[in-house]
Amino acid sequence: MSSSTQSPISLKANVLRLPRKGMPVLIEADDSQRAALAAEHDLLSVERLQADLLVVPWKNGGVRVTGHVEAEILQACVATLEPVASSIREQIDAIYIPEGSSLARRVADPSGEILIDPDGPDAPELFVGDMIDVGATAEEFFALGIDPYPRSRAAAAAVETSTDDEPAESVSPFAKLRTLKPEG
Repeated sequence: MSSSTQSPISLKANVLRLPRKGMPVLIEADDSQRAALAAEHDLLSVERLQADLLVVPWKNGGVRVTGHVEAEILQACVATLEPVASSIREQIDAIYIPEGSSLARRVADPSGEILIDPDGPDAPELFVGDMIDVGATAEEFFALGIDPYPRSRAAAAAVETSTDDEPAESVSPFAKLRTLKPEG
């Protein structure tokens, strides 16, 4: 989702008015929001979407959003186009810092390269002004949970190959290569 488009489940939180213990946020998408999410993410339908979040102040003017998003979706099988039902359950942990914050500066090593640990926490997101869109955060994590290559049971069973002399059976994609390996 680009920064110029608004999330169908947009819900703004004022970061200047957050209680010290945080602000709980519950998002339950209605019919029109679910239809918009389905269209935006190329799904047949979004049957249910719920996000249970806690928005708390973090360090020097930053905000931390934690919680989870759950959804039931219907998407088309990549092989047969049959409907495939899926459940999404994603944990949310995102940090936002104000633009210009000293926390936003990345430390470079002596060669000038920025080092990022792929297994480490995500870098904080920047925000401008005094509002963040926690609904858009929930949508981002929802999108991460969508299977990019859904397969129906029929398609999974049809992943069989055969040779001219052998009957069709489920085989590894490397089985043919094993037959070409010289013995000895």
